[in-house]
Amino acid sequence: MQRALDLAELGRGHVSPNPIVGCVIVHNDKIIGEGYHQKYGGAHAEVNAINSVSNPNLLSESTCYVTLEPCAHFGKTPPCADLLVAKSVKRVVIASMDTNPLVGGKGIQKLKDAGIEVSTGVLESAARNLNSRFFTMIEKKRPYILLKWAQTADGFIARNNFDSKWISSEQSRMMVHQWRAEEDAILVGTNTALHDNPKLDVRDWHGDSPLRLVIDRHLRIPTDFNLFDRNLPTIVYNLKKAEESNNLFLVKIGEKDFLQNMLADLYERKVQSVLVEGGSFLLNSLIALGLWDEARVFECPVLFNEGIMAPSLKDAPSETVQLQTDVLKIYRH
Repeated sequence: MQRALDLAELGRGHVSPNPIVGCVIVHNDKIIGEGYHQKYGGAHAEVNAINSVSNPNLLSESTCYVTLEPCAHFGKTPPCADLLVAKSVKRVVIASMDTNPLVGGKGIQKLKDAGIEVSTGVLESAARNLNSRFFTMIEKKRPYILLKWAQTADGFIARNNFDSKWISSEQSRMMVHQWRAEEDAILVGTNTALHDNPKLDVRDWHGDSPLRLVIDRHLRIPTDFNLFDRNLPTIVYNLKKAEESNNLFLVKIGEKDFLQNMLADLYERKVQSVLVEGGSFLLNSLIALGLWDEARVFECPVLFNEGIMAPSLKDAPSETVQLQTDVLKIYRH
């Protein structure tokens, strides 16, 4: 099952809004097939694993280890539960149930009705953590919110003039570009857009650039800024105007519960995860509302002495990683 989880991870950044899934097929204690969901709209993990088995006659005496309950409904592809039944797999071991109402136990029931032995809950916690974005989307009806910032050794996120370049190391900045390639969308507030004029794309890593999101309540950001270059789909959440043309979408929402309404709109657009890169007002607002799932904080050996204070989290970090001169602390809400 751990091998199946490792395979599933290879699909991150490529299959949203689907979950990432891995599958391993074992016959007489030997792996005879394996696969993972590689691309949205493409074959699921079970299909790729079965197709990799050189002798299909062995399937009727094999165990299929899969990280998520096999789907039981027609989507972009046929139900995987039906495929496992058709191939007469002897046993299926499942890490985590699929809480999507379209599945929700139906896949397991199909397998059992066909006389296939089913076991569940193997490395379940790791499997749910692997698909935390998918489960958040299904169960909380909003995207998974990942906060990110870099702060100085004396606790500042930017200087008083909002300048924050460059607090973190080159390695840390490259890692952020990797994260961008793994998430559906990236979000900044008005001040960050005005003072940094960011591109919010993937330049220092391989992979696709995410959907760009910016909060600009009063449409103050100049139209010649990088966010409006039309190179990538970009949504501007504001109070004034609804309009769309050539990769730029102005979405008007009400001031009351602004952030909640924004997340509801992203849920309707099937945006599964959002990387929030600032600034401090936006980060603090999400923290105050409890609208965050994970935070990745770079603590760097730089002193500003004064400036804009970094957000504060009550939770203790669940993981700490040394990166060149920086320390990365990961918090889970």
